[in-house]
Amino acid sequence: MTASNSDSAILAVEAQLKDIVQNLYNLIVQAYDHHGSKTQEAMKREIQSLVQNLVKLSRTAPSVHIDIPPEVTNYVENSRNPDIFTREFVETVQRMNQMLNGRVDAYRALQEQLAKQFSSGIPELKDDVTAVVEATGGRVPT
Repeated sequence: MTASNSDSAILAVEAQLKDIVQNLYNLIVQAYDHHGSKTQEAMKREIQSLVQNLVKLSRTAPSVHIDIPPEVTNYVENSRNPDIFTREFVETVQRMNQMLNGRVDAYRALQEQLAKQFSSGIPELKDDVTAVVEATGGRVPT
């Protein structure tokens, strides 16, 4: 399935879901403000419309392929807001990135110190040490 077909299927499912939500809302309003047989007829038409929209959705939905991580599904099944999951995930990734950046900086500093110590301690290895440091993306000791 191409991206445009997938996008159009997603838009169709989204519209159908909106229609279903509207049907349910209308039923809630009609049940709350019930006025006898006229309301019963309106509710009957609304239920028929709801069933038709559910049938359309059940036919359209299989053409939509969206990968949802199981963690998000579990989060929603436990009656939690997926936006909170996203926020927590982003915060965790930011913390991990900061930690990894700190490690990279520490390893670079260690590399520079080792290269400097090797170069000053064993001068005949200076060219080899410089080559290794440059090959690994470090700064060449002066």
